[in-house]
Amino acid sequence: MKFATKQIHAGQHPEETTGAVITPIFQTSTYSNEKLGETKGFDYGRTINPTRSALEANLAALENGKYGFCFSSGMAAVQTVINLFKPGDHIICTNNVYGGTYRLYEQVMRDFGMEFSYIDTSDNNALKNAVKENTKFIYVETPTNPMLNITDLKFLAELSRDKKIVSCVDNTFMSPYFQNPLDFGVDIVLHSTTKYINGHSDVIGGCLVTSDEKIAERIKFLQNSIGSVPSPFDCWLVLRSTKTLAQRMKAHNENAVNICKALSKNKQIEKLYYPGLETHPQYELAKSQMSGFGGIISLDVGSYEKAVDFCNALKIFQIAESLGGVESLVCHPVSMTHGSVPVDLRNEFGLTVGLVRLSVGIEDIDDLLADIDNALKSLN
Repeated sequence: MKFATKQIHAGQHPEETTGAVITPIFQTSTYSNEKLGETKGFDYGRTINPTRSALEANLAALENGKYGFCFSSGMAAVQTVINLFKPGDHIICTNNVYGGTYRLYEQVMRDFGMEFSYIDTSDNNALKNAVKENTKFIYVETPTNPMLNITDLKFLAELSRDKKIVSCVDNTFMSPYFQNPLDFGVDIVLHSTTKYINGHSDVIGGCLVTSDEKIAERIKFLQNSIGSVPSPFDCWLVLRSTKTLAQRMKAHNENAVNICKALSKNKQIEKLYYPGLETHPQYELAKSQMSGFGGIISLDVGSYEKAVDFCNALKIFQIAESLGGVESLVCHPVSMTHGSVPVDLRNEFGLTVGLVRLSVGIEDIDDLLADIDNALKSLN
């Protein structure tokens, strides 16, 4: 099946009792056994739930994977995947990683004896040279948040396989519609399903997808043992949302491309970041491993004061954390999503106080362009 068909049908079948086309919300914490020791495959809601199982199968299919696992948040998924490793293990991580991931690694997991190196994973030589004898895991965001740097997925997979290192890609910015890291040989894909997969800004969630049976068995054990699973209702909401993922991603991408065309001519903007721009340093790589460029645009207006004025002048773009919803949002990463990242590390990958991140929604493009134009004019 092709993507638009899988998003509607994968993991879902008419409900056996009534024939309901839509997977029901199985709002139960436990299940009755007809006899002691005999179950129908369901025993306890933390361990398994039919609504969650349907969503997990759906997301696995969309990522061309075999096994899917859902969590109560994207950070719960990050916590679970890092628990595949132990004290003394060395982890390589993209330097421009989401601030919450950096905070977890540095302020929690280092206390348990794990070693972390933050590098520019878009630089193949830097990635290769960062590997140590005790390197067990490479965690990559591509495109990165918010600088939109691109890591070579084929190189990542080959390096990891050669060195017997587990690789994981946070694919949140692209969604399974535009990018499928497992197809390149990456071991694990992670999503904050809060973002594009759900796309309606009404659910917090995360997921992991893999085709490796051994890794899947361990993730399943950790999912049950840690217990940070989503509610059946949240799973139902996300499963509803995946049915329109292709259509939404096309609209996000189209609007973002049109906005970039307009912004590339605006002298108020010092730097413009978007992988769909020919001026992007990894433009050709992006084209080779992504089928679209997504709905996230970052732009630098030159100073903190201008960034504040720009954000405050926007009317349709709402100032808010998060991204990937049908509504357009604007974020100032230094004071919002990446506030926990040290200044020296931010400077290393170019995150300045003048940078703002646009999550381009699916509103009418003329309205979005007018909103941005008016906000930029207010900087004069």
